[in-house]
Amino acid sequence: MNTNTNAELTKQLRRHEVAIVELNNLPSSSAVYQRNCNLYFRTTIQKATTMEQNQIDSVKAKLGNLNPSSS
Repeated sequence: MNTNTNAELTKQLRRHEVAIVELNNLPSSSAVYQRNCNLYFRTTIQKATTMEQNQIDSVKAKLGNLNPSSS
């Protein structure tokens, strides 16, 4: 079970990292929409990047709690 959880968290981490790279490559005039539950809201690239970085930090913390010896 721990391996499945670890693999899922690693997938989430990669998804958020890819999202940040994609956001950083957008022109500043592009419209960005951020998902909140089942709705999408227009936001700035900076706010979306910050939200993705917060998600990365959260997933890394969860991974650290699962693998305290590897830190």
